Amino acid sequence: MYDLDKLIKELEAGAREIEQERAKADALFISIGDGAIATDEQGRINRANDIALSLLGYRAEEIIGAWYPKTILAVDEAGKPISQIDRPITKAFLAGQPVSQRCYYKKKDGTILPVAVTVSPVLLENKPVGAIEVFRDIAKEVEVDRMKSEFISLASHQLRTPLSAIMMYSHMLVDGYGGQLSPEQRKFTDTIITTVSRMTQLVNTLLNISRIESGRLQITPAKADIPQLYQEIIHELTPKLQKKGQQLIFEPTSLPQIVTDPLLVKEVLANLLSNAIKYTPEKGQIKVTVTAEGDKIVTAISDNGYGIPAAEQGRMFSKFYRGANIVQKVEEGTGLGMYLVKSIVEALAGTIWFKSVENEGTTFWFALPLTAELTAKDGKALED
Repeated sequence: MYDLDKLIKELEAGAREIEQERAKADALFISIGDGAIATDEQGRINRANDIALSLLGYRAEEIIGAWYPKTILAVDEAGKPISQIDRPITKAFLAGQPVSQRCYYKKKDGTILPVAVTVSPVLLENKPVGAIEVFRDIAKEVEVDRMKSEFISLASHQLRTPLSAIMMYSHMLVDGYGGQLSPEQRKFTDTIITTVSRMTQLVNTLLNISRIESGRLQITPAKADIPQLYQEIIHELTPKLQKKGQQLIFEPTSLPQIVTDPLLVKEVLANLLSNAIKYTPEKGQIKVTVTAEGDKIVTAISDNGYGIPAAEQGRMFSKFYRGANIVQKVEEGTGLGMYLVKSIVEALAGTIWFKSVENEGTTFWFALPLTAELTAKDGKALED
């Protein structure tokens, strides 16, 4: 027979233990150093620590039990609501793993708060039963980034004038306006021209990045024939291919025209192809393919070059990244090209990804929608 008193005591002890564990969990949640919000599987808020409440300007009773997406509003920098599918909490539920990203929250008083968010799904038997979101105020970081971009833009503009003057007078020397140059003097002058060309390219890249980051990139949508655009870029890069004895394979196919910004698309392909040429040894092979896949046009640029080390592939689209395996092999490079490419593709409502094996080669893909919802955007065009 069961000892009823003993059973009751065991149940009471178990209940106290559960209550203690719950209290510990609550204390741990409350003590998180950043804002923290927990939701159930329906997306209703069941916990929020004091930092989260302070950052968003709410009282606990105003948000506990409320539906998260309708209460904690996510917007872009201009205050336009972000679609539910693009919010980190939705991505975390769908992926079943933590998701981190920057976004903006609208506080109770209507002001916009830039935040760095990490959302982790709470899984039970591999099914999400809730989520925990941790976020922090990054207003100061955003302001510092803005100031850096403004400084880079200003400095780049100021550098262009003296660089143009150096280039003009160097070409005048080569053309004999200052008298006939000796072979050694011409060699020195050619070195100046090459170096100034690299400096000008760097300045233009910095200007382009500052325009994208500040939202001042000019977008001019138009119907575009992608294969024809690619033929133009390949023609421009043919001398570089011939210099390294490389083979480029491109067989144009009939594809529907798409609505995009043709000049920006050419900039993307020019950067990707230039990288493929630069980071593929002499006599190497480069292949460009373009296909229609559903409602997208997908471009692939493949090479059999140096590849990207597996441990570094997560930094591929970061500013100033250059692979450790190619720094010694190819001195020329700023590490800004891929960051610029990704920014342009995303501005065109596209996506970009890659696959690479060190010492075997790399393939980059980028997909552009057939009919992107692009509207003409005033600003500055990319620098040549």
